[in-house]
Formats: sequence, C-alpha cells, structure tokens
Amino acid sequence: MQSEPETVCNVAISFDRCKITSVTCSCGNKDIFYCAHVVALSLYRIRKPDQVKLHLPISETLFQMNRDQLQKFVQYLITVHHTEVLPTAQKLADEILSQNSEINQVHGAPDPTAGASIDDENCWHLDEEQVQEQVKLFLSQGGYHGSGKQLNLLFAKVREMLKMRDSNGARMLTLITEQFMADPRLSLWRQQGTTMTDKYRQLWDELGALWMCIVLNPHCKLEQKSSWLKQLKKWNSVDVCPWEDGNHGNELPNLTNALPQGANANQENLGQCKSLEYQHLPAHKFLEEGESYLTLAVEVALIGLGQQRIMPDGLYAQEKVCRNEEQLISKLQEIELDDTLVKIFRKQAVFLLEGGPYSGLGEVIHRESVPMHTFAKYLFTSLLPHDAELAYKTALRAMRLLVLESTAPSGDLSRPHHIASVVPNRYPRWFTLSHIESQQCELASTMLTAAKGDVRRLETVLESIQKNIHSSSHIFKLAQDAFKIATLMDSLPDITLLKVSLELGLQTMMTTALSLPSKS
Repeated sequence: MQSEPETVCNVAISFDRCKITSVTCSCGNKDIFYCAHVVALSLYRIRKPDQVKLHLPISETLFQMNRDQLQKFVQYLITVHHTEVLPTAQKLADEILSQNSEINQVHGAPDPTAGASIDDENCWHLDEEQVQEQVKLFLSQGGYHGSGKQLNLLFAKVREMLKMRDSNGARMLTLITEQFMADPRLSLWRQQGTTMTDKYRQLWDELGALWMCIVLNPHCKLEQKSSWLKQLKKWNSVDVCPWEDGNHGNELPNLTNALPQGANANQENLGQCKSLEYQHLPAHKFLEEGESYLTLAVEVALIGLGQQRIMPDGLYAQEKVCRNEEQLISKLQEIELDDTLVKIFRKQAVFLLEGGPYSGLGEVIHRESVPMHTFAKYLFTSLLPHDAELAYKTALRAMRLLVLESTAPSGDLSRPHHIASVVPNRYPRWFTLSHIESQQCELASTMLTAAKGDVRRLETVLESIQKNIHSSSHIFKLAQDAFKIATLMDSLPDITLLKVSLELGLQTMMTTALSLPSKS
C-alpha cells in the first residue's frame, strides 16, 4: 500500500531436492502458511534462477581457505555481528582449545548449508507449533467467527498435500487430530450425555475421511501404515473419542430438514451445482485399451454405491449413509453419458444383479442391508434409453425393503453367500426409515411413468409395489401419480395405468380399514 512505509525483510530459504525444507523471515508473521515475503523470494528464485547465485556448502568454502583467510573470515564475521555471535564465538573458542571438551571428541563439524544425505527423508517445511496453535484457537471459538471455515481450509490444505504426495499431509493431519482429541468439550459432552453440534460432527467426518485417504494411499510404505494404524488405535481407545454415530445422549434431532425429500431432491441438489464438462483423459499405464480416468472414476463410484452394507446403529451414521449416497449420485449426474460410459453402466448393473454377498442388488441380501432405492432410480433413468430390460430388472430388484418384512427369506443354506440373510426376526431402530420409504416410493413412481403404454411392465411394477411397499400413505401417493400419468392432457387416457391407480387406491382403503379400531 502506498500509505504504508516500505519494509525490508531478511528471508532465508533452504532447499533439498526441489523442496523447501525450512524458512525464516524477519517480518515475524506467525501462520501455518508461508508469509508473503517467503512466497515472493520463492517466485523470484523460480522465475529468475540466474539472478540467485548458488554457493557451495560453507564447509567446502572453508576447506579452500588458508590459515590467514580463515582468521580474517572469523574476525570479520564477529565484527559484523559482534552483539549476536560474540558470546557464542568465545564459548566455542574455549571449548576447541580444551583438549578434553565434548566438541573435540567429535570428528569434523556440522554444516547446515550442506543439506541432508540422499538416504535422509526430505519433506516440505511445516511449522508444527503454528498448526497446533491455529487449530486450538479455531476449536476454542466453538464454530463462531468463521472458525469452521478456517478448519475446512486446513482440511483442504491436507487434501492438496495428499494430491501432491507431500509427506507433510499425514503430519499435518496428525497435528490437527491431536488438537481435536484434546478439545475439552468432548469430555463435557460425554459427562452431560448430550450430543455434539452438527457443524462439529461434520468436521469430525472430514477428519475421518482424510484419514481414510491416507491409510488407503497405495504409494505409502508398509511401515508408515503400521505407524498410522497404531496411532489411530491409540486415539480410538481414548474415552472421549466420539462414536461414528455421534449420539451420546437420548435426544433425537429432527430429520425433516436433514435429508432432501421428494421427487426433486436430487435435481419409486444437481441444480445448485455448476455445470461442469468432463472429458476422457487417457490413462496409459496398467489399463486396458479405451479406458480413461473418467471411466475408472465412474466405475469405482458405481461399485461403491452398489456394495451391500449393513445399516449402522446410530441416527447420525444413518443420516450420513443417505447423505453420502445422494451426494455421490448428484456428482455422477453432472456427467453426460456417452457410449463408453453406457457400457460401464451395463457391465456394473449385470455384475450387481448376479453378485453374491458383496452386492446390494444380489438375489439374497441381509435383512438390515442398506436399501438400494436411490441408487437404483439413478441406474434406471440412466439405462432406460439404452437397455430398458436391464433398467427394469435392476429397479425391480431394488424395490425390496426387507427390514419391514415379518420374516426374511431363508435362501439356500447350501450356498455360503445365502447364509447372510438368516437373521433373528427383530425390528432394528432405523431412524431414517421415513426417508428410505419415500425413496422407495419415488423409485416406484419413476417406473410407473416410464412404463406408460406397456401393459406387461405396468403389471410387473404393480405387483412389486403391492409386495414391497408397506406404507398406506405412499401407496395412496402412487395411486395419485398413476392417475395423473394416465390422464395427461396431451394424450388419450392409459387404461392400464387407470387400472393400476384403482388397484392401489383399493389397497389403500383396505389397509386403512384394517388399521381402524373395531366397534363392539
């Protein structure tokens, strides 16, 4: 700024194998990130390498001097910095002249300008003390004054480090985690039996997600992973370490605003995203011909979404299951499907339908397996223009909601992967059940809309609805949807859909009548 006086700062930067290993600046700025003066000097060195003279290690320069030159060098150094180095110089001189001193027992002398040896680990400079102080400060503010935003910026920095394969990523995350574990509010919440705030839970979720990225990194050495595993187990053994479900108390938060509801939720979210253009970047190593990073990313996402997984116990963890699934599907919806990606969808849909215990769309699943309604709706709409038979087969398989069945199918006990379905007859606490049932209803409504004019498919969808949907309010909604679809203004009424609407309406009446108390 023109109004501010010009300040001259002394900056020193040490490099080791293309990494900045230490920095000092006389500005005195204390922060996790480099000050503007360090950045300026670094950019100057990158842009004008010829203007920055490279020197040999000081030990090599001293080796080339004779006795008179060495004496002149030392005396001039003391003269220029006499107030700073004179006491140290006199102390070192006394020790060197003493034959029994510790300094004379060591061969040679240290040289900070020589750098590390080739076998030594080299990593980017990280001010560990500043990281700890910053995180502690942000946590002490309890989510106010933008502290949550600042912590998310730190998490983003860790992600950037991991992307660059910077070993400081794990170091920085360890420092952050230690401060989270030392937060005094954890013990307070545990003692009072109250739940932590949603913002604080989200920060812990991000912390856990980053640790997964670290321990799953294929470029890390086995000894590093063993060390992290030991550290994670140590943190996990601490009493105040939060549970994944986040519920230490008895209060159940309201789910009405926690999860998106209705047919337009993703848009039986997307509209807020910026329009992005994804391209196939060829991946040359270790991949088959025609594969790209985009096809691999899509395939991994489909595999993850379709994996069978048991619904966790706690409310917050169940919310997170639904939220993470919908966020990933929303991300996939940004991608325009081409012929290559359609092949991936077809292949994965077949794999999931024919899969054993690892597939959430397999023939037999665990009674408490996370339902596939939301994922199947996305698969259905994506496959429908290209392979209608496979689309309906996938969606119909996903319609089931075994947790509401009085008895789970026993399956063939001679086949090992069917044994997983044999569980005691009990009703677990599914806090997100209303949301799950609404997603089941949306899947059914989507199939009814697509099957208009196709008698065979409409009858099949009707049978699936009558078999799998247990909520009378959702059956009534589907009766209304079928009637609206059948009587659209721009076409003749669809008789089969009208029959479906009638059947569902009658089922609603029967279900409601049975639930009413009888009069004597």
